[in-house]
Amino acid sequence: MISPHEPFAAAIASPATDASTAPLPRSRRVYVEGTIHPDVRVPMREITLSPTKDFNGRVIENDPVRVYDTSGPWGDPAYKGTVEEGLPGLRKQWILARNDVEAYEGRAIEPRDNGYLTANHAEYAAAKREGILSPLKAPINAQRQPLKAKPGKVVTQLAYAKAGIITPEMEFIAIRENMRRAQIADLKDDIVRNDLDKQHAGSATLQHSTTPSIFARFPQRIPKEITPEFVRSEVAAGRAIIPANINHPELEPMIIGRNFLVKINANIGNSAVASSIEEEVEKMRWATKWGADTVMDLSTGKNIHATREWILRNSPVPIGTVPIYQALEKVNGKAEDLTWELFRDTLIEQAEQGVDYFTIHAGVLLRFVPMTASRMTGIVSRGGSIMAKWCLAHHKENFLYSHWDDICDIMAAYDVSFSIGDG
Repeated sequence: MISPHEPFAAAIASPATDASTAPLPRSRRVYVEGTIHPDVRVPMREITLSPTKDFNGRVIENDPVRVYDTSGPWGDPAYKGTVEEGLPGLRKQWILARNDVEAYEGRAIEPRDNGYLTANHAEYAAAKREGILSPLKAPINAQRQPLKAKPGKVVTQLAYAKAGIITPEMEFIAIRENMRRAQIADLKDDIVRNDLDKQHAGSATLQHSTTPSIFARFPQRIPKEITPEFVRSEVAAGRAIIPANINHPELEPMIIGRNFLVKINANIGNSAVASSIEEEVEKMRWATKWGADTVMDLSTGKNIHATREWILRNSPVPIGTVPIYQALEKVNGKAEDLTWELFRDTLIEQAEQGVDYFTIHAGVLLRFVPMTASRMTGIVSRGGSIMAKWCLAHHKENFLYSHWDDICDIMAAYDVSFSIGDG
């Protein structure tokens, strides 16, 4: 594992020496280009297979296998960028070409965004810390104005899908989800182990007594080949989402839905007593190297804003957060001091940075809090417990629930996805 200080600094100066970017054995980076949008280039990892010897002693060469690759530019040996520079904006031109977003000044970064009382307090703390990724600076690619939807425009992938538009993001997803599915299907015979759908009990070709009832009532409709139109239709129908904030152009588009590949999330985050910006960026890069499809930053303590900025500017996968954690830090950990205005400001702050998905704990309602007293484990969600404490302190309804429409408006302006948190 990379040390959080000197070796990491060496890796930034010379990325080729960084273990988190070293190619995996018998693998190489390849790109598959789009047809609807010619500028789409989807990275994959091509694995060289050993030849097979049959029963007659003949040696049969095996074609290489291409697999889904989440490592982004960091997984390409030809990429010579550094953490301090940040990743290139893969989606920047796609976003601007739609002509429905505008750049604006954005909110000013305040000392409390990073958990400090004053600017002098932040500077004093920064001077004392070790490491080279300063909380007072940002990656080079962060030096830009944030984007938001123009008045009257909706910039979500859902809106485009419902309008019948196949975006570059959708074609990118179709290519990486397809994984040469149609070609492999031609090779399979009656042997069940050769059927790629053998683990999808709800598929039309493998109905049997063990099929879960949910699949019997709502059968999966997975085509032999995942096409851009199929991606669009699934998003439009509400069966899939594309977490892709317009302020995270470094992201390589991916999809989450019942008719697509299973996705893996990795949680990272510092705390009030441990970790650093360097270590959190390192965690993200290791997670994506080994296949994490999304990364959730659950940081608490100091330098939350700065840590998130360094992670986002270097992440090729969607980044998620729990905004109530940072909002709580801004009121020194006193849940009863939280307000809707403070939380709204935190949402906008994170959306401007490029966070792709939020967990919003709007599922904890005042009338439900007393019911937790008889639960064996009480409230098991940290965010849920924060909002429950606020509800009891003020004897008012959860402001995340009462301002739900306002939250949705903010999310739509930046194309942020979210899940509803409870207790």
